Amino acid sequence: MIRPRFRTPRVGPALALALTAALGTVLALGLRQPAPPPDSAAAGGMPAPAPALAGATLDGGRFDLADARGQVVLVNVFASWCGPCRDELPLLVDADRRWSPQGLRLVGLNVRDGADAVRALLEQTGAQGLTVLPDPDGTRAVDWGVRGVPETFLVNRDGRIVDRQRGVVTGQWLEQRVAPLLAR
Repeated sequence: MIRPRFRTPRVGPALALALTAALGTVLALGLRQPAPPPDSAAAGGMPAPAPALAGATLDGGRFDLADARGQVVLVNVFASWCGPCRDELPLLVDADRRWSPQGLRLVGLNVRDGADAVRALLEQTGAQGLTVLPDPDGTRAVDWGVRGVPETFLVNRDGRIVDRQRGVVTGQWLEQRVAPLLAR
């Protein structure tokens, strides 16, 4: 009896290395645990500590959320290519101007954008003074559990995330969430 002979395809070292690297990348990304979504406060649980947020700002300064302890911080995740982000920036800047004497700090986390596009957006929306941390690859946003833009996090004076808004913030949201924290 003659048995058919099957040939196993040979995989060259370069292809084997590329496949191994691709599989390793997929596993690493799949196994990487982003920060748990800070919704525990909204669910009645203990507010989650805010993830680290520090680095060079768009204007060449430096920002570190840890240095903002004692202040209420709004972290707004935005992009110049996001229409709703463009719409909400003037409201956020007005809230910052209104409440900064009571201890509010507004910080923008700009994802997947270029510096020139962000500067143009800030100028168009009257937000030139906004502290902006660039996040060109989205890594910081992932650490914060961001699902899309815009998204805004409210960090209390103890550095804990007490609320988050997925999508555009409204004046009502700011009044209901921010004002009470500033009164404490």
